[in-house]
Amino acid sequence: MARSKIADTRPIPADLKSDKDYYWCSCGRSGNQPFCDGSHRGTEFTPVAFQVEKDDKYFLCQCKKTRNPPYCDGSHKKITDEDLDADKGLKNTWYKVAETGDLLDGEIRTVQAGSKTVALVRYQEQYAALDNACPHQGGPLGEGSIECNEDGECWLRCPWHGWDFHPITGKSPGGFDDGVETYPIETRDDGIYVCIKEILDKQRTVSDIMVETMVEWGVSHVFGMVGHSNLGLADAVREQVEQGNLHYIGIRHEGAAAFACSGFAKLTGKPAACLTIAGPGATNLLTGLWDAKVDRAPVLALTGQVNTQVLGPGAFQEINLADAFSAVSAFSQTVLPNSRHSELMALALKHAIVKRDVSHLIFPDEVQVVPMQDDAASTVSSPLGRLADRSVSPSRDSLAAAVDRIRGAGRPVIIVGYGARESMSDVMALAELLNAPVLTTFKAKGQLSDQHPLAGGVLGRSGTPVASWFMNKTDLLIVFGASFSNHTGISPKKPIIQVDFDPMALGKFHAVEIPVLGEIGVTCRQFISAMEETPGQNILDQRQELAERWELWRGEKRRREQRDRSRGLSSAAIFSVLSRVFPDNAVIAVDVGNNTYSFGRYFECREQSVLMSGYLGSIGFGFPAAMGAWAATSANEEHKGRPVISISGDGGFGQYLAEFTTAVKYNMNLTHILLNNTELGKISKEQRAAHFPVWQTGLHNPNFSEFARNCGGYGIRVVALEDLEEAVNRAIAHEGPALVEIISDVELI
Repeated sequence: MARSKIADTRPIPADLKSDKDYYWCSCGRSGNQPFCDGSHRGTEFTPVAFQVEKDDKYFLCQCKKTRNPPYCDGSHKKITDEDLDADKGLKNTWYKVAETGDLLDGEIRTVQAGSKTVALVRYQEQYAALDNACPHQGGPLGEGSIECNEDGECWLRCPWHGWDFHPITGKSPGGFDDGVETYPIETRDDGIYVCIKEILDKQRTVSDIMVETMVEWGVSHVFGMVGHSNLGLADAVREQVEQGNLHYIGIRHEGAAAFACSGFAKLTGKPAACLTIAGPGATNLLTGLWDAKVDRAPVLALTGQVNTQVLGPGAFQEINLADAFSAVSAFSQTVLPNSRHSELMALALKHAIVKRDVSHLIFPDEVQVVPMQDDAASTVSSPLGRLADRSVSPSRDSLAAAVDRIRGAGRPVIIVGYGARESMSDVMALAELLNAPVLTTFKAKGQLSDQHPLAGGVLGRSGTPVASWFMNKTDLLIVFGASFSNHTGISPKKPIIQVDFDPMALGKFHAVEIPVLGEIGVTCRQFISAMEETPGQNILDQRQELAERWELWRGEKRRREQRDRSRGLSSAAIFSVLSRVFPDNAVIAVDVGNNTYSFGRYFECREQSVLMSGYLGSIGFGFPAAMGAWAATSANEEHKGRPVISISGDGGFGQYLAEFTTAVKYNMNLTHILLNNTELGKISKEQRAAHFPVWQTGLHNPNFSEFARNCGGYGIRVVALEDLEEAVNRAIAHEGPALVEIISDVELI
């Protein structure tokens, strides 16, 4: 790179704007030859005085390579192309892409050279490396072919729409300027090498700032599937995974990703994220997202979208995602190039956390890789100062009315729903003070040990006669955090005090005597304080009666355990064993079907946590939810190290059968208990109850234990009751995914 000597007699040009604008220099890269404006550097020069040493060896130049700045002593001549590339944030890197002799003459293949996908060509004994993407629609040239016309001219033809390129130069025929880039290539003794200009410092993108915001707000896990319309977003997730800030689990079906996020949130109260492409990938999320929404579990859905340039007319895999997700999400927005990107992600997560709902962000393909330039817009939003304490006290009047009503009761009974799960210590303190039985909804099973002397078991269709006995005998129901689902069957004929933090939940289906708006733990503590000051005079101690009712029910369960039609194990016998052998601190994800009803009725919890598809009742929930629970127990300090177990029937497990390979891939330490009765037994039961013939409920199943082994996990089949306990213990002890297939009787539920 030569520089012209500045003669003493050479005048400074009259149109020279200022010292900082132009310098005499024949760098060959100036936009204002022969006066250098700095464009050969790509950066703005700092002003220097127009002084020239009379010594012939000095020239006025800011090449940044001189030993005597600002005067150039000729050392700029040592500047290489690599130096210039480094100034632009690039570095030439050679990658081995093939062995010598791998390609036949006339052959093309797709190879990876660092960050670039390259079409490697061998033509007329020459090698060439072309950009793999056709400039028209991005067609993969490495999947094309070399075709010759009648004149003997041979061209590399794009496999998508037939456009031609010279196999070596990449140029288009006819002098068109839409050829493809070529890369330096060398044949060495040990193989074929291609040189790529790699970016030294990747510029942060819209996706980067938004994923960094996710991390800042406490999102630790992403479940998803990478595809063509979320590649920029997926790359930002990859960078955070490689930095140790995120965990990514690639699933086989997007519905499993949503269920896994729901299971994660139900256990921890914190959101996980699910990632999909546009179109079918996004719509596959909907069932799992509805499960999270109706059960009030915070989830963040991240969906790709087609380029905004083709959005509207009906591009490939284009659907109106805003409309598709409007009903299921509390927050759904499209990310635009000029959005306040970190704030948009922060707002999505705040909606998910505060409303305990689904938030959804749509990422158009090209927006994902828009560079972040404004420093203010690149600041990551923090949750500090954004989330308030939600401990709301009840009003003085409603509190006084409720306390007076409790003081006047003789046989108060407490019912807890899923909404009371974070306040159970306060609820139980109130129950101890009142000596009152505590019944749970099915969704709240596990929030109270069935061994507690005040435990009354589950109320409703999946419940026990113990619970229904005490609801029938009570003269006051005190209900905390329950939805009054018809499956639970809380009697509207009983006097009811209902406490909830959601005003819409109070008296939702029918009037209650005293609705109390307040956070459950706060309200319980105020009830206790008032009752300790002035106790009720007629409240009975119901502990002895509870013990008697449990003894009656446990005797009935033992009788049911003995039933045997030689067609498989009975549910009572199965869950009697599982009650004994499941670890006290296990997380149990249950599915939907007769197996779930039997679990509610027969399984006795100690300290286990139970996850279920409560209000949606979606078959297939169990195993993907267990994957989400495993993720939580692997990273969340509160639940770290807890055993994870899922329970399903053969119908439910079949919904997401392939996810067992996901569990093997990530070595998830979880155990699946599968009750195989070769039938959708719950549907058969419903058909009979509605006086229809049983139709289309039979199933054709594989040997599920062999399937588990074929996937690389542990599998064992149980056909005899005496083998069940040992089989379950061995599965739980196995490090990695394990499946216990139990042949069960469809009638003995």
